[in-house]
Amino acid sequence: MKKQQLSKMTALYCRLSRDDEYSGDSMSIQTQKAMLKRYAEENDFFNCVYFIDDGYSGTNYNRPDFQRLLSEIKADRIGTVIVKDLSRLGREYLQTGYYTEIFFPKHDVRFIAVNDNVDSNKGDNEFAPFKNIINEMFLLSRENLSNISYKFIVNFNFSFFLSVNNFLLAYLDFVN
Repeated sequence: MKKQQLSKMTALYCRLSRDDEYSGDSMSIQTQKAMLKRYAEENDFFNCVYFIDDGYSGTNYNRPDFQRLLSEIKADRIGTVIVKDLSRLGREYLQTGYYTEIFFPKHDVRFIAVNDNVDSNKGDNEFAPFKNIINEMFLLSRENLSNISYKFIVNFNFSFFLSVNNFLLAYLDFVN
């Protein structure tokens, strides 16, 4: 960790939309807070501050605490942003990619998505863009296919992710 990040805040960002409530308790704000706190403690992140947007869609980037987070980053007070997974940051592929690939690096902010194994200090994660696309597809599937059960859509997206993941691994193995 860079020395300048030690004196800055670590942002623990949680988001839950009303649609996410149907996923059960594993997505709850309390669960996200506990997970992020535990991760921060186990990995020696200090000066942790929660930023919480409860009831906001992942396609809406004008969320109150997300905007507060961006203001704190622009004011050079945040060194690290930690989220449960990429979908908590947002569910719109291009906009989420803008923050993870351009905005955070421009402001020298480390970004970590715990469950997605994304850590900007460990270099590029080749699968993060695909995960962002799947997050957007997941949202579109739920909006456009309301007559199909929610459980089916979750299983479809997970299966699709595994298929893309296996294809890429096979391709990388073939190329090398």
